Amino acid sequence: MARSPDGKRMIKYTFVSVISVIVSQVVLGVLLFGFHWSGRNGQIAACSVATVPSYYLNRAWAWGKRGRSHWLKEVVPFWALAFLGWLLSTLAVALVEQHVHGLHRAVQSIVLQLTNIAAFGVLWGVKFIIFNELLFKQHPEVLEDEPALDGRAGIPG
Repeated sequence: MARSPDGKRMIKYTFVSVISVIVSQVVLGVLLFGFHWSGRNGQIAACSVATVPSYYLNRAWAWGKRGRSHWLKEVVPFWALAFLGWLLSTLAVALVEQHVHGLHRAVQSIVLQLTNIAAFGVLWGVKFIIFNELLFKQHPEVLEDEPALDGRAGIPG
């Protein structure tokens, strides 16, 4: 599986996910522990920051797409999935935050960060399928032997 195109993409997607988690956790940790932001606000900022490198790394490195991004076919759906992840993780963080109020601030931060990771983990596999089969799907070029039915070569004879 690891040698197949999908297996290679899965490995790259996993590495991009690790990078994204590191970025979001550093941002979230600094905001929660260093600046005493609420879990919800820290989560919004962390997700927003981590989504930018995640998009570019997934598109260019994991799926090998080059050139300009297609706004409606790639950017909007990617951010919609990021928003779904943000929503799920923010709800989870807000719910858990209510139950860790009396704990030391460092423990609160760690628990909230673990909650963040768990919530995003729920969507991880689903997002791979969506990226692989819809968002960044590689479309083989039309073979020269086949007549083009889109008007480029006229009506096939």
